[in-house]
Amino acid sequence: MTKTVGPAFHKATGYTLVDTSGGSGTLAADIKNKVDVADVFVSASPTVTESLEGASNGDWVSWYADFAASPEVLGYYPKSKFAKDLQTMPWYKVITMPGFRLGRTNPSQDPGGVLAAEALEETATAQHLPALKTLATETSDEYVEDTEEADIQSGQLDASFMYEADAISQDSPFVKLTGVNLAGDYTITIVSKAPHTAAAEAFIKFLLGPVGQREMTADKFVVVSPAKVHGSGVPSGLKTLLKS
Repeated sequence: MTKTVGPAFHKATGYTLVDTSGGSGTLAADIKNKVDVADVFVSASPTVTESLEGASNGDWVSWYADFAASPEVLGYYPKSKFAKDLQTMPWYKVITMPGFRLGRTNPSQDPGGVLAAEALEETATAQHLPALKTLATETSDEYVEDTEEADIQSGQLDASFMYEADAISQDSPFVKLTGVNLAGDYTITIVSKAPHTAAAEAFIKFLLGPVGQREMTADKFVVVSPAKVHGSGVPSGLKTLLKS
């Protein structure tokens, strides 16, 4: 969003993208609690977006569109002493080696953390490795998303669970989570009472248009085209871009 989409959006429309990143659950809570004011909300989980729907949740969202997906992978620090092991051995064996420093986000705050726990639990069962189930339940390896990203780049962590698109955007080498098939499913919507509705619509048109989709494809997102809409109340200017 900040490296490629934002500058291209500004060049095409004159609008400036102000991006607040973080775990989807944290961002949704900040909208609901009026900590942050948003025009557009992008989440890596439909469930999080749906937590903003309905009167009991403040009616912040009445519709959303699925527009992309990105597989969950294990990104690693290229100079880690375990880097060679990750390149040559099953990931689930390497992360249980003595001294391995693993990071993941809190499942209550970030959908990526949910997927990480699922990957550990599914693999623990399939490979008969109870140590992975222990990793899925302990909290000592949980980090805020921005901290996790910084620590994997500085070498404070040997590896962390992340989306493939994130690994590519931050130039982190990664290994696929063989044995599981999990991905973040990205949604987008305009928040009710958005202060800049014209800019919000322009951004969604841009992101779902040729240039935005080209940028997402370059970062290895699996693009959903046309984006699939859920709910009601889609602005008339966006209806031609979406399918029910």
